[in-house]
Amino acid sequence: MAEYKTFELGPFALQKGTILPDAKIVYATVGRLNEAKDNAILLPTWGGGSPEEAIALMTGPGRSLDPEKYFIVVPNHFNGGFSSSPSNTAPPFEQGRFPRLTTYDSAIAQRRLLTEVFGIARLRLVAGWSMGAMVAYHWAALFPDAVRAIVPIAGAARTALFNKVFIAGIRSAITSDPDWKDGFYDKPPIRGLRLFGRIYAGWGFSEAFYREEVFKSAFGASSLEEFIETFWEGFFIKSDANNLVSQMWTWEHNDISAHPNFGGNLIKALSSISARAILLPAASDTYFPPVDGEFEAKHIPNAELRPIPTIWGHMSPINPTDQAFIDKALADALR
Repeated sequence: MAEYKTFELGPFALQKGTILPDAKIVYATVGRLNEAKDNAILLPTWGGGSPEEAIALMTGPGRSLDPEKYFIVVPNHFNGGFSSSPSNTAPPFEQGRFPRLTTYDSAIAQRRLLTEVFGIARLRLVAGWSMGAMVAYHWAALFPDAVRAIVPIAGAARTALFNKVFIAGIRSAITSDPDWKDGFYDKPPIRGLRLFGRIYAGWGFSEAFYREEVFKSAFGASSLEEFIETFWEGFFIKSDANNLVSQMWTWEHNDISAHPNFGGNLIKALSSISARAILLPAASDTYFPPVDGEFEAKHIPNAELRPIPTIWGHMSPINPTDQAFIDKALADALR
């Protein structure tokens, strides 16, 4: 099991203006930092994911992210349940009072972690899936001299409008539950969490995944209903509802150009990225479709678009076949 450590940020100024007192980043590491400190990789977690899960899914001996070669830092993003989140923050920012945090905030905090704890000035690679991919884009735009390469997997530099339609639906699933109580619930809004999972089920995998009934061969489910109950509902009913709603706000407002350096100009922000970029949208991803990656690759000077040829949609990184495709891109970015 990964050993979790906590980096205390103290009073932390957020992009949207609030000061979060006693902010913290929880992280894990694998591998060893070399004397030159030039073998460091940042692997931010995805939405709802833990550092331990990210390490298990994306690293290992003989793989591209090999702890025997690299020092891999895996931070949990804000509102991810380990780092500062509605579920673990003291008053006056507990539960529904937790402030709005952006991907920018997580990137700034992670930068402090790397420089203040490890003395790392430049990363070999920033890679991540979904919300971790958003962080990778922010690192490349905000700290161009500190990032050699990025590999965003099934993510985007700015959340698209169609993606926000999905977010509105799953957020409403929770907030319409009578037990929600504006985030100050005394018991989990289970009905809302179950509905959250059921809506997610239609977006996380592709139409072809369901048409070919891959859920039977890959997950051992005897029926579609069993798969929805065990995989989707089973995951989200274990989650904290406030954390999920907070993550949805961060996801919805993800935008690398929402910064004084870029003034909301996405093309300007993308053009500022000097790191080598291998963009890995999943070919069948509904809410991070390859068309968004095509736009990004067009405007990032040193970018390459490699859609993952998969019917697993947004969930492609958990498919062993797709992991091999992703590992190849990671190896190329590290080369």
